[in-house]
Amino acid sequence: MRRKRTRALVTAAVLALVAITPAVPAQALNNGVGRTPPMGWNTWNTFGCNINETLIRQTADALVSNGMRDLGYQYVVVDDCWFDPNRDSAGNLQANLSRFPSGMKALGDYLHARGLKFGLYQGPLDKTCAQYFGSYPGATGSLNHEVQDARQFAAWGVDYLKYDWCSPSGTIDDQVRTFAKMRDALAATGRPILYSINPNSIHSKTGPQRNWGDVANIWRTTEDITNAWNTGQTNGYPMGIQNIVNVNAPLSGYAAPGQFNDPDMMVVGRGGMNDTEMRSHFALWAIMAAPLIAGNDVRNMDNATATIMKNQHLIAINQDTLGLQATQISNDGTRRILAKRLSNGDVAVALFNQGGSTTTISTTAAAIGLSGNSFNLLDAWTNSVTATTGAISASVPAHGTVVFRVSGGTPGPTPSPSTTRIQGAGSGRCLDVTGASQTNGTQVVIWDCNGQSNQQWTSTTAGELRVYGNKCLDVNNAGTADGTGVIIWDCNGQNNQKWRFNTDGSITAIGANKCLDVANNATTNNARLQIWTCTGAANQRWNRV
Repeated sequence: MRRKRTRALVTAAVLALVAITPAVPAQALNNGVGRTPPMGWNTWNTFGCNINETLIRQTADALVSNGMRDLGYQYVVVDDCWFDPNRDSAGNLQANLSRFPSGMKALGDYLHARGLKFGLYQGPLDKTCAQYFGSYPGATGSLNHEVQDARQFAAWGVDYLKYDWCSPSGTIDDQVRTFAKMRDALAATGRPILYSINPNSIHSKTGPQRNWGDVANIWRTTEDITNAWNTGQTNGYPMGIQNIVNVNAPLSGYAAPGQFNDPDMMVVGRGGMNDTEMRSHFALWAIMAAPLIAGNDVRNMDNATATIMKNQHLIAINQDTLGLQATQISNDGTRRILAKRLSNGDVAVALFNQGGSTTTISTTAAAIGLSGNSFNLLDAWTNSVTATTGAISASVPAHGTVVFRVSGGTPGPTPSPSTTRIQGAGSGRCLDVTGASQTNGTQVVIWDCNGQSNQQWTSTTAGELRVYGNKCLDVNNAGTADGTGVIIWDCNGQNNQKWRFNTDGSITAIGANKCLDVANNATTNNARLQIWTCTGAANQRWNRV
């Protein structure tokens, strides 16, 4: 949810909204919907609170007439400010009749009659985001009304619920428990409703800190998007396209049919970027298996915007039934390569130029998980097809992304398996590259867990623990003595870069046959990592989270 930069003070009343009780394990969602990333349109980016049923109906008609519905854009999501500021005498939510005089059931019927699906916004605490910031009156969040509201949504024919935390209160355990209440209430209605959550609003960025697939179909991983390329924010309000990719790309291990990382609604067609950047935005969302939720005024699109939004090659990559998010093959700070396996054996590969000038980006079929010596490359933007014996390369403009669909050869193992954070059992803190540096020799430490790329580790079949795609967790100078430091270095296949996860939670450095250890049993931020004779102590036990 978009909001003002100013943060309100947390009052005791707000802090009391979430009960301080032990967290309960969330159950698997498995609600049968969202088997591929949802596609559609949301009111907020362009219209904010200035919404009414005429706008929604016109947009629905536009989605049908301009062909977007038939390409997959089905969900029409009415964001904040649709409701009456007060519940009725029985405590039910009701439409703001000055904005939606026909009511929400009639609006849902209008959408369904056109082959579209109906989405609504609500919040899990006492206020929605607009109410929290005082831009809309009342306090009509779902707190203590979860079952009642879920039944109301089902009665109106709602197909998609966007559920926005929008409060500084609550731990991540509180969030899991509270979001799970609505998950269970929706399930109890018997109506298949896609469940979209945002844990990050006015809150520490808990979205990337866990795989929320047990709670929701899609979950926001970043702060709110804005129509800019780079706002310089690691994961702070607001975020440009480059900033969001930095957070979302390393989280590929969380995605699967029915559960997807959500890097926020798209801003294609809303200005602030050139056409190359807009194309990159759409291409990267497509290959990252992100929801493709338009945020522009689809009633009035120029040709360039329509061309991007209707790219059938990229939509097919996004909607592939395997439900995989592209894994990061490499990233040297300028050239970033992402690859996504597809259900027919093809692999989609994105060559993303993060730099300020044109550069050549190259990889190989082998690097993206294909073996053989004869391949075809379909360019998703130009429709051209070229043959190759394995080389994949393109000249890519500044901030541009070339996407090839690579066919031929034989699929091998997924290029980069499970990407996770690695959390110390003793400290509760995560393996972290100091200062988010990508320089060889940078010390690895423990730090408060977050969603940043310097805490995202990919375990490979070769036993490596990779970060940034091309750097490996490394025992300094291939040392074997107790106390030898642990750093990052260019991946080279040597034994001092190979690790084994053990059943007791320890991680063995293969070359030294010693355990990954937090020096001096420390639990504070910036405590250094080393190898040490295995003891089974808490400072040598780790969880993948």
